Amino acid sequence: MDRDLLLSICPSLRTALRRCHYDLDSVRELLGPEAHAAYGRGEPVPARRAARGAGDLGLLVRLFLLQDTCPEEDVARALAPVSADDAIRAGLLERDGDGVRAALDLRPLDAGTGNRWLLSDLDGSLRPTVTRPDHVLGVGQASLSLLHATPTDPVGSVLDLGTGCGVQAIRATDYADAVTATDITPRCLTLTAAGALLNDVDVELLKGSWFDPVAGRTFDRIVANPPFVVSTGGVEHSYRDSGLDLDGASKLMISEAARYLNPGGTAAMLASWVHVDGEDWRARVASWLPAHGVDAWIVQRDVADPALYVGTWLRDGDADERDPEGAATAERWLDHFERNHVDGVGFGFVYLRRTDTPSDVLAEDLRHAFTDALGDEAIDYFRRVEWLRNHDVLDARFALRSDTALERVYLPGEDGWQETVTRIHRGSGPAWQHEVDDLAVALLGGMRADGLPLEDLVSLLAAAHGEDEEELAAHAVTLVQGLVRHGLIEPA
Repeated sequence: MDRDLLLSICPSLRTALRRCHYDLDSVRELLGPEAHAAYGRGEPVPARRAARGAGDLGLLVRLFLLQDTCPEEDVARALAPVSADDAIRAGLLERDGDGVRAALDLRPLDAGTGNRWLLSDLDGSLRPTVTRPDHVLGVGQASLSLLHATPTDPVGSVLDLGTGCGVQAIRATDYADAVTATDITPRCLTLTAAGALLNDVDVELLKGSWFDPVAGRTFDRIVANPPFVVSTGGVEHSYRDSGLDLDGASKLMISEAARYLNPGGTAAMLASWVHVDGEDWRARVASWLPAHGVDAWIVQRDVADPALYVGTWLRDGDADERDPEGAATAERWLDHFERNHVDGVGFGFVYLRRTDTPSDVLAEDLRHAFTDALGDEAIDYFRRVEWLRNHDVLDARFALRSDTALERVYLPGEDGWQETVTRIHRGSGPAWQHEVDDLAVALLGGMRADGLPLEDLVSLLAAAHGEDEEELAAHAVTLVQGLVRHGLIEPA
């Protein structure tokens, strides 16, 4: 790949992509729902059939999305004013017999504000390819999950640490005045620079490890999809391996990020942490944070057992446990886990906000399905934490959110239907659920924006049910604080 030549052709390449309507909506329309779904399953034939005879757009779909070898004359026509020779010398294309084929992955993406184009290395899913040590990962599930989980409220400055193909940085240009992206891998910075030029956006690019390139600087937001794979500390692929033992990469990011935030600034990061036999994972992750100066919301989305985890990442690196070399790598990895009493690996999102108060840390499971983006919820969560910090809930009035529902579950019993659980659940955002008893149901039912403060509601409830008022108030405070944090009730 010739960095200078690749960057030089990007403005002309953008012209070609626009002329051919190589954008996500046009590609979906060309393929149709069935062929598009088949392509998503890794079945290229229906998409190839739909793209045949579809002009320049069909040619680009075959060239870049299906990785077909195409006639050079047809490719030159579709990419004009970029010549096929320049595209080959730049490393975008390569010759294959009498034709040419893609040497890089170039695909459209809509992150919520219209079409963008991203460049990365080929992933080998459609055409066998060797994963380079400095492989530039494309937009996979981890990148997409972070993309959808990152707040997009307007901010002045964003740091994308470990930018990879630049997807988070390019997305950040939609809501930030200035974006800085760092990576330790020159190839990542080159493809991110090319992506920025393709999309006609400005991104400051800095080479270096972790926070070293931005020492002494602070930002309004940090976004990071770092190399967080939990392993033995070796480095085989720079996009996933940090060189730090076990969950050391996540520990470094979580413990250091707040120092690089402006007051009130926020961070959204992907992270992994080990589950150690006899240790609460929440306490482990919380211990990485300072006692003062940060609010943290740590959301565990999944937990993998050691065998599943090792097998997944071995396949990611083109290793096969059925081969002697792959089997030996798996043995070393699993032995390392066993020596360190690792019985699982958790994965999720970490949200931080810099404050000037004692730290508030909540680590919790969020493993059920939900559809709303988590980024806006994180900002709302920090606002709710701030409100709780500054108010006595007993003095406040509350109202149920309009989408908070009460659910009672009955199962067959000896005397007919028997209630087994009562819970309230939120119909939006993370779709939180809380189990409640009848006293809590009565308390929540009495909440009105123009009604009584919580303390008075507790007094009435205690008198009506013969409960100890002080004890009931203590339970009510705990309940209400949890429901406010999760957005099921709101201060009036």
